[in-house]
Amino acid sequence: MLTFSDLTGADWRKSSRSGAGNDCVELVVARIGAAVRDSKRPDAGHVEFANAGWTVFLGALKEGRLDA
Repeated sequence: MLTFSDLTGADWRKSSRSGAGNDCVELVVARIGAAVRDSKRPDAGHVEFANAGWTVFLGALKEGRLDA
């Protein structure tokens, strides 16, 4: 089971596509997977992905399957 139980001090980085309005996500990558959170509300929680799930998620993004 993936757990990022303590991300205190984690090196979150913002998306390279973040705009001037700060409408972006932040990401932290670890050996066991990755976590994503809203840059405007970092205390609201995050979404965790195991390595395999992260690969599927990135593929869906790149293919445009998650476009609104």
